[in-house]
Amino acid sequence: MNCLRRIQFPKRCVSTRIPSLNPNLKNTRTPFSSPNSTYTTLNSHSFDIPAVSELIAKQHWSKLKTLVKETNPSSILQHLFNSEAHPDLILSYFKWTQKEFGDIHNVEEFCRVLLLLANAKNYSKIRALLDDFAKNAHSNSTIFHSLSVLARRGCVNSVIVDMLVWAYVKNGEIDLALEGFDRAGDYGVRLSALSCNPMLILLVKEGRIEVVESVYKEMIRRRIGVNVVTFDVVINGLCKVGKFQKAGDIVEDMKAWGFSPSVVTYNTIIDGYCKAGKMYKADALLKEMVAKRICPNEITFNILIDGFCKDKNVTAAKKVFEEMQSQGLQPNVVTYNSLINGLCSNDKLDEAIGLQEKMLGLGLKPNVVTYNALINGFCKKKMLKEAREMLDDIGNQGLAPNVITFNTLIDAYSKDERMDYALLLRRMMLEMGICPNVSTYNSVIGGFCRLGNVKEARKLSKEMESNGLKADLVTYNILIDALCKKGETRKAIRLLDEMTEVGLNPSHLTYNTMIEGYFREGNSTAAVNMRTLMEKRGRRANIVTYNVLIKGFCQKGKLEEANKLLNEMLEKGLVPNRTTYDVLRDEMMEKGFIPDIDGHLCNVSISS
Repeated sequence: MNCLRRIQFPKRCVSTRIPSLNPNLKNTRTPFSSPNSTYTTLNSHSFDIPAVSELIAKQHWSKLKTLVKETNPSSILQHLFNSEAHPDLILSYFKWTQKEFGDIHNVEEFCRVLLLLANAKNYSKIRALLDDFAKNAHSNSTIFHSLSVLARRGCVNSVIVDMLVWAYVKNGEIDLALEGFDRAGDYGVRLSALSCNPMLILLVKEGRIEVVESVYKEMIRRRIGVNVVTFDVVINGLCKVGKFQKAGDIVEDMKAWGFSPSVVTYNTIIDGYCKAGKMYKADALLKEMVAKRICPNEITFNILIDGFCKDKNVTAAKKVFEEMQSQGLQPNVVTYNSLINGLCSNDKLDEAIGLQEKMLGLGLKPNVVTYNALINGFCKKKMLKEAREMLDDIGNQGLAPNVITFNTLIDAYSKDERMDYALLLRRMMLEMGICPNVSTYNSVIGGFCRLGNVKEARKLSKEMESNGLKADLVTYNILIDALCKKGETRKAIRLLDEMTEVGLNPSHLTYNTMIEGYFREGNSTAAVNMRTLMEKRGRRANIVTYNVLIKGFCQKGKLEEANKLLNEMLEKGLVPNRTTYDVLRDEMMEKGFIPDIDGHLCNVSISS
């Protein structure tokens, strides 16, 4: 059984007629076989082939229309087929009748036109015809049968089907493309990488990696002419979902087919490891490339530099930067942006500014990504005046700020509790035609919550929803935290229920906030019940949960209960953190209670 059978294709009505290729005439139907039709059938004596052909060639459509009204448009097409008229002439007539009379030609006639063009090697016109066909999302169920009956040469069929699958992909009709791929296997029509590779690319883009694997296996089974692009696309898809072992298997397949992994192949896998945070694996692959004499390019180094920066290892990123230059490769704007962003994120603003100056000295023009990174650096240092001036610089350089620019500034002003400036920036972004997103609202909502103005925060959350934006996990966590701090756990629990109703899965932070809120109100029973609910919903208590529980019971004077929780935490293999030790020291030891934990007491003393 075909491995793609499990894919659920949309059900479509199967008609023996080709709907009009003109979208404006989609609902127009003029079936020539209608019992009320006034058409008559031409016989070979009354049909003047040369005269009709001349009318078509000179595009005298008004005269031709008069003739067609007296007979049957499909009958004229049949005579043109039988007279072996030029394929271009037949195509002109076919397209004109479709436009003029609507759905009058059946699948067999459509396929005969395609086959004539294929035999004449007029591939551009086949592509155009199939492109129009695919744009209207027509199913291919009857085309395969008609082609198999009409065509004498399998290679002609393959060309048409290959282009049909490609047309579906080009128009984003991936399920119909997969249906065509499946039927091609049923009818023994061999496709090529020209259609299959774009199909794989679109599947990867849509995140349908399991289908990518199925299509790839079927391509290998049918011995479709795979190439380096095929392997690289499949490897890319597997790396995107962290299936690195399977990606390695595809590399071995690649070698078995006589292809050597290229710099693109290595870049794809290195990028996958970087995005997964497995920098040691990415670095090892770089060394492997060099050992196999595959020269890393600018993209290789840019991927690694960005990966190390996001992994907060700027030192390693700078070493890769130096290695890049020693290889004679020139860093570009992307390289500098990654480093500047990494430095800013690690509170090394001065170095970041120095790099920007170096960029300018090399003739590289900073873009909005560069400025966004620097604005973030200034905001982290609470240098909001300088960050705001950087926004003006963006405009002075002929660049346009984006939503990230404004979100970074709005978040910084909100955290600094300067809500007037935050709202002013939000108004400015609207005036510039930049739509606030959920992150924009979360920053402002968070700012009002810090000020204890939950009413204004809730008002903003309603405004967000009225603008078509759905509150996310961050939004709910901010509001729940604010309500708990105000001692309004009843309202907070209603928000928790609302989260699950809208399909959001509360996080550890959500539950830990609720537990802390209950303890703040002195309701330890509700706090324990919340922990039970949390674990019932698949969230195991983490180190933060235990810290909150231990501190809560300590503050209620239930030190023995807190001690039991400490032992339970250690038995589950959770490692105490700085907060744990602070709680033990401040809430237990300083009150004269020595935790009863063999082998851990000395660690508490040393750490304190």
